[in-house]
Amino acid sequence: GFEISMRPAYNAILGRAWLAKGGVYVLANLRGGGEFGPRWHQAALREHRQRSFDDFIAVAEDLHKHGITRPDRLGIMGGSLGGLLTSVALVQRPELFGAVVSQVPLTDMRRYHELLAGASWIEEYGNPDIPAQWDYIGKYSPYHNAAADKRYPPVLYTSSTRDDRVHPGHARKMVARLQEQGHEVLYWENTEGGHAGASTPAQQARLWALSYGFLQQRLMR
Repeated sequence: GFEISMRPAYNAILGRAWLAKGGVYVLANLRGGGEFGPRWHQAALREHRQRSFDDFIAVAEDLHKHGITRPDRLGIMGGSLGGLLTSVALVQRPELFGAVVSQVPLTDMRRYHELLAGASWIEEYGNPDIPAQWDYIGKYSPYHNAAADKRYPPVLYTSSTRDDRVHPGHARKMVARLQEQGHEVLYWENTEGGHAGASTPAQQARLWALSYGFLQQRLMR
């Protein structure tokens, strides 16, 4: 989203915590990003946001189709807007995934614009106070679409008390909703760190150890 390009890059944590243990890593380039110019971004704005989620789901389906992995071995992880993405994937197509990590996420799209920096994102998502726009936002808002009668994979949510962009209430509410519905969900909130979720190397190490450790336990058994 936000016309930001997700490019391949070396990541030492990913290498040691995942690839060296036999895992496969896939970076999805979705409509809404900036990889292919302004039109690629505009293709998933506001009422077209579902296209970005559909692209992500299509990548997961393709990985299964080509035998690269299977649902009980496929984990997804994303932060901020990526946290919204992984939360939407969780509630829309839970059968595709074996574990989900959602960091500093957006989940309550009815009130996102009332919390911290949320009002500055209306051009990207739309204004939920306008009924016609809430009509399409509400169809994917994770908090409003979580269901007790669906079987979800295990989920880890992480957030930061001092996040000045995405309010930790998004993660807290989503965790409470999933727990209330009887789903397996874990939650870790750092009292420092801002939107990055960690303010020191030690805190960052703990965050990534929790995240990759969770995925290893659920997917590499």
